[in-house]
Amino acid sequence: MKPIAVTSHARKRMHQRGAREEDVVKAIQIGEREAAQRGLILYRLNLEFHREWDGRYYRMQQVAPVVAEEPDRIVVITVYTFYFQEGGKP
Repeated sequence: MKPIAVTSHARKRMHQRGAREEDVVKAIQIGEREAAQRGLILYRLNLEFHREWDGRYYRMQQVAPVVAEEPDRIVVITVYTFYFQEGGKP
């Protein structure tokens, strides 16, 4: 696998949206790959979450990095997150 570089914009979005860098890397390594706009690639990976985000408890988090594949590296452009199975703590 090519080295993964994370832009400062992507780091900012990861922080704002609650994504961990190790989960972003994991999404690129084993997540579902799909075409995105402007020739970019989006990866999706669902993860067990079981904690609060933004004042609500969620069981699942989907990490979705958008990347540009260059000849010698993969560049993370931005990162989206989605939260599922909202509810009370077990």
